[in-house]
Amino acid sequence: MDQDKSKLDQNSGKDQSLDQDQNSEKELELNKNQANQISEKEQELDNGQDSEKGVYDESDIQVLKGLDPVRKRPGMYIGSTDERGLMHCVIEVIDNSIDEAMAGYCTEIFVYLNQDGSCTVVDNGRGIPTGMIKGEGKSAVEVVLTKLHAGGKFGGKGYKISGGLHGVGVACVNALSEWMKVDVYQNGYHYFIEFNRGRAVKPLQKLEKVDKRGTTVTFLPDKDIFEVVNFDYDNMKSRFREIAFLNKGLVINFEDLREGHQKKDRFEYKGGIVEFVDYLNKNKETLFPNPIYFNKKTNKNEVEISFQYNNSYVEIIHAYANNINTQEGGTHLVGFKNGLTKVINDYAQKNKILKDTEKLSGDDCREGITAIVSVKLMNPQFEGQTKTKLGNSEIRAAVERAVQEGFGEYLEEHPKESRELILKCVTAQRARDAARSARELTRRKGLLESTTLPGKLADCSEKDPTHCEIYLVEGNSAGGTAKQGRDRRFQAILPLRGKILNVEKARLNRILENNEIKSMITAFGAGIHDDFDESKLRYNKIICMTDADVDGSHIRILLLTFFFRFMRPLIEKGHVYIAQPPLYKLSRGKEDLYFYNDEELEKYLQENDRKGIVLQRYKGLGEMAASQLWETTMNPEKRILLQVEMADAVEADHIFNQLMGEEPELRRQFIQENSDLVEELDV
Repeated sequence: MDQDKSKLDQNSGKDQSLDQDQNSEKELELNKNQANQISEKEQELDNGQDSEKGVYDESDIQVLKGLDPVRKRPGMYIGSTDERGLMHCVIEVIDNSIDEAMAGYCTEIFVYLNQDGSCTVVDNGRGIPTGMIKGEGKSAVEVVLTKLHAGGKFGGKGYKISGGLHGVGVACVNALSEWMKVDVYQNGYHYFIEFNRGRAVKPLQKLEKVDKRGTTVTFLPDKDIFEVVNFDYDNMKSRFREIAFLNKGLVINFEDLREGHQKKDRFEYKGGIVEFVDYLNKNKETLFPNPIYFNKKTNKNEVEISFQYNNSYVEIIHAYANNINTQEGGTHLVGFKNGLTKVINDYAQKNKILKDTEKLSGDDCREGITAIVSVKLMNPQFEGQTKTKLGNSEIRAAVERAVQEGFGEYLEEHPKESRELILKCVTAQRARDAARSARELTRRKGLLESTTLPGKLADCSEKDPTHCEIYLVEGNSAGGTAKQGRDRRFQAILPLRGKILNVEKARLNRILENNEIKSMITAFGAGIHDDFDESKLRYNKIICMTDADVDGSHIRILLLTFFFRFMRPLIEKGHVYIAQPPLYKLSRGKEDLYFYNDEELEKYLQENDRKGIVLQRYKGLGEMAASQLWETTMNPEKRILLQVEMADAVEADHIFNQLMGEEPELRRQFIQENSDLVEELDV
């Protein structure tokens, strides 16, 4: 079975333990026993032990109450129970503090990763309301944390602008936590309530008098729910930086208190999204001295935009709605693109840089742009609980109008920069025409649409793409070994000759001329860039299998750069993997053992007699016998694959530019900052 591992490229509040009375303990034990009985019953059903009944009636209908649906189907509420789901829980708690900041009441947030594995979020906002809810017989704090769709974000009185409008956020986190402790500082008093797997241990308690306000939430992820319960500091750090950029002046303090992990960061950006654009364009050659910025407010919404052009060929636009990264875009992104294209064309024709009959496309106008589009609105309509796409139709017109006014004004006031920008767009148009011609030529030749496959591809016999996988192998020697060792039924092999083109430094027309890239496009069958169609993908797994040396690592990063820039859904939908061939073969008599890193080997050698041992260090896949490659690297029952994930598109953009862009100084800096991660470099 595949051992797929995720990759990519992660003071504590007081522990207020209160004595529980015997009734509470009995109640919790009863709930636990009931949960176990339900689980046992479900297992019986899953095993088909009730199949003889043959009747489907009202007794089969199960009504889940309170937070039970969340524990029953956590993926419906937080997306998954892996590292991404764990991160989602932190964001749900943070979102409440951010909503307080957007409402003008919170100025500073503290986040701690504690020694016991829990996470604490502290803010200096107004505090969750502590009064009793009429008709519920419980405090507002308890209701908010134990009932779905309960909160102050529906009527518009508590929050005019909010990201958490679905009302299931922090309640879901409570349901999926082994325990949660909440301290509220409000009305001159300290209030406290504790939960166990979503159920209140005791009602809200009013404690000592205090001279502060805010909310502190500490929760421990339930290891019975989550596959991973260790928080990734680096992933969280990236998200907190992003939040601080989007909320000008907000301070976010982040500290890891876990043993062996101690580190901390502080994020505060008084320039807001202007500094965000500067961060993304760090060390790139830019077209204008400073990012363009404008902010348009009405009584219903706010549009804040900043962008800057650079000398790359890559378009980087990050769109946000109420601080939520809408990765699939939406109406606000459409409005920005439409407004940008119209302003540039109008200005170019008005100033006779373009003829009246000439027109630049949206792609021409956005080549080399780095932009942040942030909107805040009262009733955002997100598609689904994961909120990856904004659907409000009125915000499209608001953004488009803001761009036409703000950017149009900038172009009129900066004629020199404006002319330079138009000429850049015209150059992009010519290159895009060449790319279009190359694309049409490749279509006629069967590259993008034909079923004709590249000659060096050793395809598999299975026709169902969900059961197929393709290995991208470095060189003919390793390709030959892989072809002999594979399972021909479902494993395809595509040998690549040398290093593919670095797409970070090339336009599309040059990219389409590269033979190795053309072979991959044809073999995958899904097209590239705007033509990419996941439904046409011929393989469910695309596996990079390169040598375990510097050249192999370079080839792998070139492949990942190509996928990220021109086939991003491959990464977003989890189709890309990295094979893990062994570094060493150890022979003792008739026994062969394989080791995948130096630590494993050293541990074995320390625990065993070295007499009679023959040790081989693999320099390349071509050195392995076909049977060895199958047994160690390609056999689904034994192999280890690293799945390439993209938890943070902003940071991924930043890293790819840093490692693969035009500036060697950035690469040198990255190596210096991360040199301690490499114990021994094989050159």
